[in-house]
Formats: sequence, C-alpha cells, structure tokens
Amino acid sequence: MKYQVEKEWVVTKLDDPNIRIADCRFKLGSPEEGRSLYNLSHIPNAVYFDLEKDLSGPVREHGGRHPLPNPSQFKEVLEKAGISRDTTVIAYDGGEGAFAARFWWLLRYLGHDKVYVLNGGYKEWAESDYPLNNKIQSFGPADFKIDLRPDILASYEEVKEYTGNQDTAVIIDSREEKRYLGLEEPIDKKAGHIPGAINRVWLEAYKNGRFKEAEEQEKRFADIDKNKPVVVYCGSGVTAAPNFLALKEAGFRNVKLYAGSFSDWISYDGNTIETVEK
Repeated sequence: MKYQVEKEWVVTKLDDPNIRIADCRFKLGSPEEGRSLYNLSHIPNAVYFDLEKDLSGPVREHGGRHPLPNPSQFKEVLEKAGISRDTTVIAYDGGEGAFAARFWWLLRYLGHDKVYVLNGGYKEWAESDYPLNNKIQSFGPADFKIDLRPDILASYEEVKEYTGNQDTAVIIDSREEKRYLGLEEPIDKKAGHIPGAINRVWLEAYKNGRFKEAEEQEKRFADIDKNKPVVVYCGSGVTAAPNFLALKEAGFRNVKLYAGSFSDWISYDGNTIETVEK
C-alpha cells in the first residue's frame, strides 16, 4: 500500500531521528479521552495530536463541526513536534483509522508527502506486544515549509456547483447508511444527504480492523468513473478521510475532501437536503 505502513517496519524505526510518530487517538463525545490514553501508554517517542485542539480550527457559523486548522498555526504545532519537510511521519489512532487519516490528509494538504498511517493502529500494535511507554518526549523546533495543495480540498462553492450539475463530478457521502438516508441523525441538526451524493460507508474501507488492499478498494468504487472529479464528505470531514485515502489507493487521481462536510452544508439556509425512503 502506498499510504499505510505495517507495524513490523515501524518497530525497526523507533530510534530513527528522521521518523516522527503522531498519536491521534480521540473519542467523539469524550474529547479528553485520547490525551488520557496517550498519557497512560503510547508508542515510544510518539507526540500527541488532539483532533479538536490541533487538527481542527475554531467552530464558527460556517465551516462545519471540525473546521480545518489555520495552516500557519498548524505549522507551529508541527514544528514544536520536531516535524520538518524532511521528516517521515507515521500517524496512528486506536485502530479506527479516521483520526489518523485526518492527520494524514492534513499533512498532504500542507504539501508533505512523507506521511503514512499505521495499519491496525494502537490496538494491533499493543496486541503484538510491541514496545510501549508513557514517557512524554520533547523535540527541538523544526522548520516546516507549507506548500498548500488546494486541488485536494473541495470548497463549499465547488460542492454547490456540482450538485447543480451532477454529471460533472461524483459526490460520496461516507457516513453510515441510516444517516445518509435521513432515517437517523444523532449529531447534526438536520438529517439526509447532499443532493446527488452516493453512499460509500467509510467503515467498509476496513476488514478486521485493517485497511483493505488496493484491489479490494477498487472493487468498492468500481461503478465510479475514474475520469470524473470525486468529492468525499461525512458529517464534519473526519470519517471521510479514510475514503479519500481508499480512493487514492484504488487509483483515483482527482479526489477532493469537502472539509466542512454535511455540518457545513446545512449551515447555509436554503440548501436542499435529500432523503431516501427504504
């Protein structure tokens, strides 16, 4: 796989000064749990990155529940963790995949290619009796240069345009089917999906807690024209990141993340929402 690495390789690189490990564990609805888990035990030399404090910006009227962080401020967070443009970064979460994929996408958006997700996450690492400790490491400041890639970010205006001309692009809703159908909505104020969106649940990118191989990802998206732009979204731009990664693994070139996602879409009065009766 191009964008994920295995624990067997990572364990040989724990003392490599050119490798930095990012602990991205988080629990929606219990925002302090990830940090607490990190303090108890983490992969040696890992630095903790909080979804809402580091990997997101402040919530405003628009932008969704987890807006993108300000690039300059996120740059400072990376530099304090000792991450430069020469650093290879390995991100992991509890094994869910979404939080590590969010970090992975953010670094790629900032222009950093040498970033990977640890397949199986902390869960598989711990079950393999690989090294763990609770030491909080500090690293000297680094110099991280930003080279933004706007071509992997879909703006609200762009998504709005695509909904008006659905032949030009494919919009993928990554949420669970009940939320996509509008039968259930536990988080956002409105239920349903962006008009014209198809449903590809992000959890289907995984099997037994591991990211599926590229061939299996390609089968998930076999009905989608690879020549069309593809936009992925979810509730707030987090769980769509694994689908972004899966599409790239499957060979799709023009893939964008709608970072504000459904929570941004419904923040604009008058936007149409579709529901589907089962």
